[in-house]
Amino acid sequence: MSSTLFTGGVIWTGTGDSDALLVTDGVVRALGAQAVELATGIDCERVDLDGGFLMPSFGDGHAHPLYGGLEAVGPAVRGCTTIDEIVQAVEVYAEAHPDEEWIVGASYDGSLADGGLFDARWLDAAVPDRPVVLRAWDYHTLWCNTAAIERAGITADTPDPVLGEIPHRPDGSVLGTLREWGATDLVMNVMPPRDERERIAALGTAADYYLARGVTWVQDAWVEPHDVATYIAAARQGALRMRFNLALYADPRHFDTQIEQFAASRRAVEDAGSPLLTARTVKFFADGVVENETGALLAPYCSGLHSHSRGQERSDSGQNLGMQNWEGDSLAEAARRVDELGLQIHIHAIGDAAVRQALDAIEYTQERNGSRDRRPVIAHVQLVDDTDVGRFAALGVIPNMQPLWAQMDALMTVLTIPRLGVERADRQYQMQTLNRSGAALAFGSDWPVSSGAPLDGIAVATSRRTSDGQPDGGWTPHEIVPIEQALSAYTTAVAYQAYAENTWGNVTPGASADLVWLDQDPRNTPPLDLPGVGVRATYVRGAQAYRADNGRDRP
Repeated sequence: MSSTLFTGGVIWTGTGDSDALLVTDGVVRALGAQAVELATGIDCERVDLDGGFLMPSFGDGHAHPLYGGLEAVGPAVRGCTTIDEIVQAVEVYAEAHPDEEWIVGASYDGSLADGGLFDARWLDAAVPDRPVVLRAWDYHTLWCNTAAIERAGITADTPDPVLGEIPHRPDGSVLGTLREWGATDLVMNVMPPRDERERIAALGTAADYYLARGVTWVQDAWVEPHDVATYIAAARQGALRMRFNLALYADPRHFDTQIEQFAASRRAVEDAGSPLLTARTVKFFADGVVENETGALLAPYCSGLHSHSRGQERSDSGQNLGMQNWEGDSLAEAARRVDELGLQIHIHAIGDAAVRQALDAIEYTQERNGSRDRRPVIAHVQLVDDTDVGRFAALGVIPNMQPLWAQMDALMTVLTIPRLGVERADRQYQMQTLNRSGAALAFGSDWPVSSGAPLDGIAVATSRRTSDGQPDGGWTPHEIVPIEQALSAYTTAVAYQAYAENTWGNVTPGASADLVWLDQDPRNTPPLDLPGVGVRATYVRGAQAYRADNGRDRP
């Protein structure tokens, strides 16, 4: 029996404070005076919190850890602030890797080109003789050079595929930007697969990243069959080091064949026997993203900044309403069939029309399949119509939202607001409205789309301001989430989403000791200073999974 006593700081249980915590064999045994008393006279490691703050570790309710880990393998384009910097980073990488047949990277800033439209010829200047494929930071868009476009067999005469768009230059030639799955798959399907050792290592990179930020559970929100195999291999090699739940990707183009695979994938994960790995969820995309005008809206986009895809819906006046990936009642019926398998429904819905379709699908599922503890999730919820706000609580739907996005950054000002208009843009990310409605608000990051550090997101949730403090008083300040509620949305609420509220997400006797030790109390820290709060250590089942020597070093 091994025990650890934590004292010398504030211990936040999720509902209150204590000054001592005893952990035995990875489980919370006692708090306060009882913890000190039980630790007396036994062989016990003692940890002095040095005035710091110990709390339940964070969970990330919506992310893409495998993709995030793989970003470290390709050209370093995420930090580039100009198109020229991206092209230079690709050129440097290509010169350093002359034997790589394809140059693959992510995540470039889609706001750097007008309308988010990037030209293949810009990449051709750096690498003309090998395919180059870069994912945008939204992961719904590819920027390819001419060699990649040609390898995919895309020509000026290639029609827009189902659920995709191929933008063209004014002369009719293919531009080099591909939007949404139907188009991006044309290139992805001809790319050589990543080496499996590289993919397993990427999960280790993701674990390093998350544990350094106090995160011990992640919902991988887009998992295909080969990804399941990678996770199982990593689990068997002991390479996971933190908790993952897999959401199996449901594609409307292939759903009837996929549905047969979902139960088999769940069984394969269960057979792997890892306490760190589960596969309980299925992920649906109801729509795309506003920045591509593929997020599905109830009222038309107001910009017309790019030519419309044939896959997009139109209003009676012919204006663009975005793209609904599942036609008619197909999402509702697919959700019902997934629910019949006992799997959790997790739906990406950005626009207000997509949110309504997702709610309708969940309501239909409940009516047809009857009552059970299903905890359906709608992720992102960028726009929700006023008439639909109350349906989240009524249907028991968890809105998993990305608080970092609720700020007036370049993505918002350059790409989003011009497409929505100011009045509609000011109704985005109604986190506190949904919270007050009684919905079980949970947070996620969508990493690597955006930062996976919970404190970065909590800084925005509690201020609605950018890192430089704009605007003064916060954008739509009535949606500011109080600090303890924001902490709970990244801990206990995510544990509830994971069906794990009795296992982790709080510090109570009998719970797994999944903990994060911060160097100061975030509740007493100005919101804009929260990203600088140091993670001193992270614990999974009582074992130290990460430690920073000075409390601030993070990979």
